[in-house]
Amino acid sequence: MHTVNVGLGDRSYDIEIGANLEKTGERLTGLGFGRKMALITNPTVKKLYGQRVVDSLKGAGFMVMSIEVPDGEQFKNLDWANAVYTALLTNFFDRTCALVALGGGVIGDLTGFAAATFMRGIPFAQVPTTLLAMVDSSVGGKTGVNHPLGKNMIGAFHQPKKVLMDLSVLASLPKEEFLSGMAEVIKYGVISDAAFFEYLDKNREKILALDPDALEHVIRRSCEIKAEVVSRDEREGGLRAILNYGHTVGHAVETAENYTMRHGYAVAIGMVIASRLANRTGLCDASVPGRVEMLIKAYGLPTDFSTLGRKPAARELMGIMQGDKKAEGGKVKLVLPKKIGEVVITKEWDESVLQGLLEE
Repeated sequence: MHTVNVGLGDRSYDIEIGANLEKTGERLTGLGFGRKMALITNPTVKKLYGQRVVDSLKGAGFMVMSIEVPDGEQFKNLDWANAVYTALLTNFFDRTCALVALGGGVIGDLTGFAAATFMRGIPFAQVPTTLLAMVDSSVGGKTGVNHPLGKNMIGAFHQPKKVLMDLSVLASLPKEEFLSGMAEVIKYGVISDAAFFEYLDKNREKILALDPDALEHVIRRSCEIKAEVVSRDEREGGLRAILNYGHTVGHAVETAENYTMRHGYAVAIGMVIASRLANRTGLCDASVPGRVEMLIKAYGLPTDFSTLGRKPAARELMGIMQGDKKAEGGKVKLVLPKKIGEVVITKEWDESVLQGLLEE
């Protein structure tokens, strides 16, 4: 097992990569949790792994209640957050209780948001079961729910007490969900580590075959990069914004598609468009968007809107981006690559160029 620490003073916590689901209860003892816990998951994950985690928690002395949330980004909303609150109140949960998120990004974000807001904040732990959740949403303390007008527009910063990753669960992940997670992995190479980008290129077959060593390296390095960024800028005052590479356009696509498109697929398209914009505005040479697009294609991810049932109108996407939470004074901040391994955060970009790229 490998441990990556997220250094945030008295709110620091460990990401344990290679943890065993059967030892969940043991790994969560000694963290200040009360005896009562609510395990929040979806029906698919509950059927596969729910009982193992419940038995482990009970074996460690916790009293456990399970709460099921339907599977899908469209259910990450205030209605289902309210359903979680109702279940907790009905079962007399108090400030000493804790939540455990067992699932992908939807479950992790919703559980974290419920933990941040129930009785003004209770502790929680993350047990991610998808690649995307392991390398991205389970780490960093961003929690939230969606609004029909924008993704993650309602949320709070609330760090978990622990993140436990059992890599064996990835064997049951549908191929499309694994690829969705790889988009976030590729992001880390572009924004911070050119050598990691090369590793992803040269070891594609091993990674897609779920080779244990390759998989462990991919997840560990992704978590190391995110942990370093979060430790230096927890609340996105500056540096942390680099993690949004590909996400501004990606979130707009997700919103336009009513959250029916996989997050990683939308981010992949967003990364391609951001790198092309960087090239057309003179930030990087043509090799950068070329290499980004080539690697994204190599992992079977989309690079344009052809996989959608419809092509979102450029004006529609531009309008959604204007309401993005990263906008300041009506101007959206974009993360654009200067080269593989280095990006800039800028509001200095030409709207007409971006609109042209979206139309293309």
